Parts: sequence; structure tokens; C-alpha cells
Amino acid sequence: MEIQKLYDLDETEFEDVTIGLVRLAKNVPDHEFFFTVNQKNDLNFKRIDDLIYHGSYYDYFFPRFEAYHKYTKTCFTFISNRCSESKQKKLQTELFTGEENIKFLLNNQVEVQYILHSSEQFPDFSVILLPENLVFPIQDYTLGSEEELYQIIQYYE
Repeated sequence: MEIQKLYDLDETEFEDVTIGLVRLAKNVPDHEFFFTVNQKNDLNFKRIDDLIYHGSYYDYFFPRFEAYHKYTKTCFTFISNRCSESKQKKLQTELFTGEENIKFLLNNQVEVQYILHSSEQFPDFSVILLPENLVFPIQDYTLGSEEELYQIIQYYE
């Protein structure tokens, strides 16, 4: 009996992922921001295990906060764009390695504090009420399958 190939990576289509970029109007700690968000919503965001990015010289830790919407059964995850902690693995002996002790998941969006991800294929971030005086409107951002953050999100999903 011949074994069928279940899928071929060349034939598999990867769909783009839509994420939300959250910019804060003023600098507030994570716990204060999520306390305010939890008060305005029937969602209850809780801190979960950090997203860990393994670099050549450092391991970077990005805080994650997750909540489930009761009615739609959708999981929403806020991921900090800036690492909260970095641990040096080995000494840098070369100049201009491009790796520092601070890392952003979206290097071209350093003014973004959080990346909002949904378990839905077509996310609706409007179900999350954010404090108007604290947050700018959420900006949709599309990640292609070739981008590094796309691969990271798929790994942690």
C-alpha cells in the first residue's frame, strides 16, 4: 500500500495575519493599563507566559496578556512590542552585530506599545473597549507569512 503525502510545503498556502497596533497616549505600567481595560470590558486580561525570542547573544522576554470573549469564544492576546527583560547568553566579541540588550518585535514600529492578536481569522478588535484618554485608535497591520513576527505568532498560537 502506498503512503499518501498529506501535504507539500510548496503547495500549502499561508494566509496573512491581521494584528492590531496599540499606541498609548501616555506612559503607564502594564498593570495599570490592563486594570483600566478590564474595568471597561467584560474581558479579564491576565498575564500569561512571556513570549521568548532567542537571539545570538541575548534571550528577550516579551510580556503577554490574554483574555477570552464569553460570547464569541475568541481569544485576544496583547504582546508587548518592547522586551521587558533580556538575558545575555554570551559575550559580544564582534562589533556591529546588530543585537543589543533591548529588542522590539516590530523594529519599524518602535512607538507601538502592544501588538494585539486574535484567534479569529478575520479579527474584530472593536469588541475591546479601550480607555479613550489613554490609547490612540487601534491600527490594523497585516503580517505576511515571510515575516519573522508571523512565524513567532504561529509558534505561540
